[in-house]
This record gives sequence, structure tokens and C-alpha cells, in this order.
Amino acid sequence: MKRFSSLSLRQSWLDSSRQRKLSYGALLLAGSLLFAGLGEVAPRTLRQSATALPDAQIARASEPWQVASFPVEGFQAYTSPFGYRGSGFHYGIDIASPEGSYIRSWWDGQVVEVSDDSACGTSVVVESGDWTHVYCHMQGYVTTDGGRRVFVDSGGGLQLAEGQAVTTGDRIGRVGMTGRTTGPHLHWGMRYQGEWVDPGLVLQAMADGQRRASLPQ
Repeated sequence: MKRFSSLSLRQSWLDSSRQRKLSYGALLLAGSLLFAGLGEVAPRTLRQSATALPDAQIARASEPWQVASFPVEGFQAYTSPFGYRGSGFHYGIDIASPEGSYIRSWWDGQVVEVSDDSACGTSVVVESGDWTHVYCHMQGYVTTDGGRRVFVDSGGGLQLAEGQAVTTGDRIGRVGMTGRTTGPHLHWGMRYQGEWVDPGLVLQAMADGQRRASLPQ
């Protein structure tokens, strides 16, 4: 199993020129992939015909990105974009939601890391083929059970172990204020083939797919 150490999460927050160059290169790569070949970069398991979960915020259509889930319930606002800001480079987007709002897995995948000892706070990392999605500042804590690290949120009735499979739209956490944060929100980060990309591009692709699917046939 591919492992993302807590150190790797901490390093991702460093503001170095090398990381910034990689991030901009990844942004350009993701832009060309998302808008020129959506069906090719969507995780393979859901490029096939997928069945939307009845209780999840998942679009029902044939376009590849339509089966993805918006990552948080109780959406209020986008509070910080991907890119440069006063404190350095921001490797994701911040989505404000009331504290305790449930966080959902963007896509089918495997939990490759749970952590609670970095600026990311209590976090879950899910891998879906070439894509990796990171969820930060959640409620709960991480413990060890039978040699495996396990994320626990007793108040939300949630427990996730490293190596566990998750399905698109599964509730995998709740919005909190752990780690470096000034208010309740989800920090949502994404990597494509190991490089950080702008999650806003993915959300735009999802929205574009919904609009196309709503057009008369």
C-alpha cells in the first residue's frame, strides 16, 4: 500500500520555489487534461457505467465527472482558492461549512493515510487511481488498532482505517477546526499523478458535465 507519511503532509505546506514551480506545472497539466480529455483522466472504475448513491450529492448522468461527489455537506462559501496567498502557497481550496457538517469522499478509492499531527489537523487521504484527494481540519483523532492507524470521530459515528476502501459519496469525516485554522472549513487538496492541482478545475468540470447532461437530448 502506498503510504503518505505525516511528514509528507507537513512538507506539502512549505513555501519553497521548487514546490511552487511543480504546482504551476501541475495546474497547467490538469487544465489541459480536464478540459480536453475528461473521459481519459477520470478514475477508471467510474469511467464505466456507474450507479449514483441515492443519498449522496452525486449527479446522475453518463459523463465521467458526473458521478463524482461534492466533498462537503452544508456548503456556505469558498473562502480561499488554490495558489499564492499572504502566508505562502495554498495547496488546495477551503470550503466553509458549519462545524460538524459531514465530509464525503469525492470518488471511489482506498484510504492511504490518516493523520492528526500536522498543520492539516485531523486528516484523511484517499487514493483513486492517478488521483489523490486530501481532506483536512476534520473533527476526531487518530489511534492505532491491530497495527493499523485508524481515524475515529465518535460524535459523527465514523471510523476509517488505513487500507480501507471507500465509495463515492461515503461520509468520511466532519468539518472541524483541528490543525492550523481560524474557522470551521474543509481544506480539500488534490494530486494528479503525484502533482498538486487546483480542485477548482475538477469542480468546474463536474459543473460543466451537469449542464451538458441537463440539455435536451
